[in-house]
Amino acid sequence: MLLKTLPVVLSSAQLNNGNMVYLLIGQDIQSKETQLKKIKQEFLSQELQDFNSDTLYAKEITLKDIQERLLAIPLKGAKRLIIIKDADSLNEESCDFLLAFFKKPQPRIVLVFDFARYDHKNKFIKEMSPGASVLRFKETVNPDAFVLNRQIELRKTDFALRILNQLLKNGEAPERILGGLRYSWEKQGIVAGDARRKLKLLLNCDIEIKTGRLKPAFALEKLVVSLCGI
Repeated sequence: MLLKTLPVVLSSAQLNNGNMVYLLIGQDIQSKETQLKKIKQEFLSQELQDFNSDTLYAKEITLKDIQERLLAIPLKGAKRLIIIKDADSLNEESCDFLLAFFKKPQPRIVLVFDFARYDHKNKFIKEMSPGASVLRFKETVNPDAFVLNRQIELRKTDFALRILNQLLKNGEAPERILGGLRYSWEKQGIVAGDARRKLKLLLNCDIEIKTGRLKPAFALEKLVVSLCGI
């Protein structure tokens, strides 16, 4: 497992339509709890925090539970704070409802979603992010050949080598790493000139490993450095 430090983006959660939504993404629990405390202090008075805030766990709640909390009237205050933990586990029905709900102004609700990790394929995160304050913390990344290739494409040699090292520590076979890189290139549809150079380097690495000319780790490190230079 690779611990990736991500910048924390702090911005106003007040949207043009009056909604206030936060996405807390990452696995640094202590820092996230500190941020939650700040959000509570900003929107709720100390004496009303217990009455005007709810913490829900996505794995344990239904759409009806969410709807009931959203419709509840704040006690002696203008805001209600609803925190949804383990938001990665929200089912599709709940996600669709929440996305539709917050297309309209909801000025009395402050909603916080607590995600363990950022997933660019997550429809909910993708559609909610433009209208939310996104705060990112330390996040555990499970590296694979696609993550490795992404860092190579960005020419981030140091980080690419760290990912390679983690893959090998995780027991990933060298041939699977090579196969994963080639598959990544095929999915990308890289231009012919780059494809020839990359495939040549990959083939040379494969030969060096199979003939014992270089130890697998050294051969792969050499490949990564060469690919970052293309």
